[in-house]
Formats: sequence, C-alpha cells, structure tokens
Amino acid sequence: MLKMLFRTEDDKVLTILRLILAVVFLAHGSQKMLGWFGGYGFKATMGFFTQTMHIPAALAFLAISAEFFGGLGLLLGLLSRVAAFGITVNMLVAVFMTHLPNGFFMNWTGQQKGEGFEFHLLVIALTLALMIRGAGAFSLDRAISGSMHRE
Repeated sequence: MLKMLFRTEDDKVLTILRLILAVVFLAHGSQKMLGWFGGYGFKATMGFFTQTMHIPAALAFLAISAEFFGGLGLLLGLLSRVAAFGITVNMLVAVFMTHLPNGFFMNWTGQQKGEGFEFHLLVIALTLALMIRGAGAFSLDRAISGSMHRE
C-alpha cells in the first residue's frame, strides 16, 4: 500500500501539471492560512466560513488545510496523491455548497450572483490525473519510491 502511495513515473508532463496546480493552491491556501497575497488569514477565514457560510468548523479547518498543505505537498511532490485527494474533495464541496447554483461559467463580467464551477472542474481533472499517475519527475514521491524499490 505504501509503495502505491509514492509510486510515480519519471514523467515531466505530470511535473508541469503538479507544479502549476501547486502554485495556484499554495497561493490560495496562503491567503486563507497566513493572510498573504491579500488574504484575511486563518482566524478571519474560519469566521467567514463558519459564521457567514455556516460551514461546520471542522470542515472549514479541513478546507483551509487542504488548500495550504495540499499546495505545499504538490510543490514538493510529497504525498502528492493525498494532497490531490484533499484538493479534489475541497473542490467538490465548493461546487455543491456554493458554485452550482451560479451555473457553469466564471463571473468574468460581474453579472452573475457568484462564480460558476468551470474552474473547479479543471482542478478536479488535474487532481484525478495526479491521483492516478502520481507526482511525476522531480518529486519527493519519486525519490522515496526509488529508494523503496532498491530495498
């Protein structure tokens, strides 16, 4: 089971997918967790999720953690399948709790009540690829996997 968690090919395309997704989610997670990049930080984000959106505190904490630690895990290529799974669940919850009523498209013109779910579908496609195939080249998962095969 552990070998399957780290197993990945020396695939540079997976590396590109993983790193771009990592940058996006580490940035969004840093807004929520640390208040970087114009974000509100952990306490304010928890307050918004729990009081305004009525999301249970445990689930709000998991959402913030999935974005921040998932982004970090993808950046390092460490436990990439776990990180991708956390982000997948986060995106599915966001679609069904918030974005589905707003339709498919992003709110580019400001004419909708909120954002649609097209971004979330793209993220889910990327995370599924990473869960199925692994982190790719230049990842800690690949290094760990290689050392497991030598033992």
